[in-house]
Amino acid sequence: MRVSIIVPVLNEAPLIRPFLEHLRQRAPGAEIIVVDGASTDGTDELAAGFCDQLVRSGERSRAMQMNAGARVASGDVFWFLHADAEVPTGCLNEIGRIIRDRRVSGGYFRIRLPRGVVYRLTDSFAHYAGRLLRMRCGDHGIFCRRTAFIDAGGFPNVPLMEDVEFFRRLRRSGRVINSKKRIAASARRYEAIGPLRLTFAYGFIASLYVFGVRLSTLARIYRRTCCAPEPGGRAKPI
Repeated sequence: MRVSIIVPVLNEAPLIRPFLEHLRQRAPGAEIIVVDGASTDGTDELAAGFCDQLVRSGERSRAMQMNAGARVASGDVFWFLHADAEVPTGCLNEIGRIIRDRRVSGGYFRIRLPRGVVYRLTDSFAHYAGRLLRMRCGDHGIFCRRTAFIDAGGFPNVPLMEDVEFFRRLRRSGRVINSKKRIAASARRYEAIGPLRLTFAYGFIASLYVFGVRLSTLARIYRRTCCAPEPGGRAKPI
C-alpha cells in the first residue's frame, strides 16, 4: 500500500527544505504533499520541487490544510506530519506492519523530546495521560487508512484540538495502535515559552478539554500561554 504524507505549513522557510530532504531519505517511495496556509516568507516557493504536490490552500487553519492535502492524495494510507518533526528510520515499514491488520484503522508514534529532567517528565506524563484519556495530538504523527479518514469525516474545522477530535473519531472506525518507534519533536516552542510554563499550560488545557470546556475558550487560553510574543505585543504561534 502507498503512503501519502501530508504536511501543513505556515511560514516555515528555515525548516521546510531540510525537513523535506530528511523525509525523502527516511520515507522513500511515499507521496509527499505540502499544504501551505498563505505563508508570507516564501515557504511555498522553497517547498516546490522538493515534494510531489504543493497545495496552496489559502487557509490559515491546520485542519483545513490537512483536509485539502487528503483530497489530492493518492495513497491508501494518510500520514499527517509537522514540518519540525524527525521521523524514525524504517517508518514506512512500521506503518505497513501496523496497518496490515484489517482491524486497525490507524496509529501514531510516541514523541521523543530533547534531554533534560523537565522534558523527561513532560514526555512520560503526556504519554501515559494521553493513553488514559485517549488523546493524541498532531506531534505524534497520526496515520490512518484512507477509508478510515473518510469515515471520520476528516479533521473538524475547530479553533483548537482538531487533531485530538480527529483521533477520537478515528478510534470509532477500528483499533488505533501506538508504535514503539519515536518521532523526535522539536524543542523550539519549549525554548521560546519556557519548558515548565509550556508543560503546565498544555496540561491545564488538556484538563479543561476533558471537562468539556468550549474549544473557543481553550483557543484563547492557548494563544495567551503557548504562543511566543512578537514585537508590538502580538502572539505568534510556533
